[in-house]
Amino acid sequence: MTTRQRRNRPLVVVHTGIGKGKSTAAFGLALRAWNQGWPIGVFQFVKSAKWKVGEENALRVLGASGEGGTVDWHKMGEGWSWVQRDAQMDNEEKAREGWEQVKRDLAAETYKLYVLDEFAYPMHWGWVDTDEVVSVLRERPGTQHVVITGRNAPERLVEVADLVTDMSKVKHPMDAGQKGQRGIEW
Repeated sequence: MTTRQRRNRPLVVVHTGIGKGKSTAAFGLALRAWNQGWPIGVFQFVKSAKWKVGEENALRVLGASGEGGTVDWHKMGEGWSWVQRDAQMDNEEKAREGWEQVKRDLAAETYKLYVLDEFAYPMHWGWVDTDEVVSVLRERPGTQHVVITGRNAPERLVEVADLVTDMSKVKHPMDAGQKGQRGIEW
């Protein structure tokens, strides 16, 4: 491969682990992509559609500014990723529908960067077939980059990813009973 080919090779990036910062890191990457003028698709799985997080607001404003890339934001669930699986059953169908939309967008080369936030959960819980995800990612056309976040990323996904970061927790205020804070957790 030439230097240019190696520099422009599409990547699969996975941010996993029990520590804080997986989604935050993915949204930081989205900011860099926006600055390059890339169209960005954010697909949030198993996070509440009711919450307006800071990253969503910032990226929507930037995407609409006309200065960088466009940003489309899709929410694929109503609950929170850290709630037990039994409480998440209503999200299973939405997660599958979300994955079907991602597949259509990948085939159409709709975005240059896809942020599949908390997508490791639907694979881990068996809602979406990991082998199918791996196959679709391997066969995606063009130069589309895909970032997947969430705890318990399946080993098969980790094996095929180009970049994997395992966020570990050393200490967190919630361990001492602290509640999530505006500007820190959302």
